Order: sequence, then C-alpha cells, then structure tokens
Amino acid sequence: MDWDGAGVEIFASGSMSPTEQVHSMANRDKVSDEESELFRRMVDGVTPLNHDRVQHPRKRVPPVPKQSREDERRVIEDMLSDVIDPADVESGDELLFHRPGIQHGVLRKLRRGQYSIDAELDLHGMTSRDARQALAEFLRLCGFNSAKCVRIIHGKGRGSAQGRPVLKNKVNHWLQQRNDVLAFCSARAVDGGTGAIYVLLKRQ
Repeated sequence: MDWDGAGVEIFASGSMSPTEQVHSMANRDKVSDEESELFRRMVDGVTPLNHDRVQHPRKRVPPVPKQSREDERRVIEDMLSDVIDPADVESGDELLFHRPGIQHGVLRKLRRGQYSIDAELDLHGMTSRDARQALAEFLRLCGFNSAKCVRIIHGKGRGSAQGRPVLKNKVNHWLQQRNDVLAFCSARAVDGGTGAIYVLLKRQ
C-alpha cells in the first residue's frame, strides 16, 4: 500500500479493499467453538459477583483469655500445698529458711534487713484460702518486675482459735515450695518482728 501526498492510504492493484480488510480482522478475532466450550468448562460452577467492590476482611479484636488466666491462677495457687509440717512453729518463733548454696554473708545481710524492700504484701487477717491466692499472685508479679527482696506480713497469730499461728505456719510452708524463693527469715522488730518475714527472690 502507498500513501498519497494528502496522507490518504491508497491500496495498490491486487490488494484488499478496506471492506475486505475489516472482514479479515473480524474473522481473526472470532472465537472458535472449541475455545467457547473450553471457557464454559473453566467457569462452570463460578458464582458471578453482584458488585465490583472489593471487601477487605474486618480486623477482629483478639478475645481476652479470661479463662486461660483463671486456669493459670489456679495452677499457681494449687502449687502451694496446704499440708502443714508437724513441726509447726509457735507464735514467737523466728522463721529461717535458705536454699543450699546461699552464702552466709547473703543470709546475714537478709536477717539484718540490709536489703532494700522492693515490694510488700500484708496477709494479716486473711483467711488461708485468700492468703494463698494473694501470695501466689504477689510472687508472680514480683517475678515480672524482677523484685529481689520483699516483705510479707503474716501476723503472729496470737489470737488464733487453734492456739497456734496458722497463717504464719502456712506461709512458712508455702514459700519453701517455691523455686523462686532463695531464702526468707523473720523481720527485725521495727519491720514486724516474728509477725513478718523478709524474702529473697531469684531474679527472673
């Protein structure tokens, strides 16, 4: 084909006319029966959309694991057995316990109250059940906050109906079951005397 000076396309002798060219292009774009059948098989079972908008999935707020936390609390609480050692201490007896390997200097410093108190728990007047739960939760929080030395007030139990300091004996027994407790001893008189203890904790 050639172009004349006016920019019009001129078909040379023997070339297709514009009409023939259009028909040729239409035939080239025509879909065969085989292709139509293949397309129908591909889209079989596909449900067409009623709209052309994309729906993004909504962000779900993660549920608060209340039951898991409750179960964890109970496990921690149940770790503290209520079995009391037959050799119970009396009201005015001093408490003293330490793990093997604790240096004498560390224990001496603890008994003198020379460690700064990072946290304090007052169990005085609580029932045994409430005290056990409070102690377990207190020690858990102390671990999270890397507390080193804490003071626990258990009272002297002089007014106990059993004639012995029940809560003091239970605290003495509970703490010995905890691997995070390195040592504990009765406090100085200014910090509660035999009605309270200093507890040295393992850093988490």
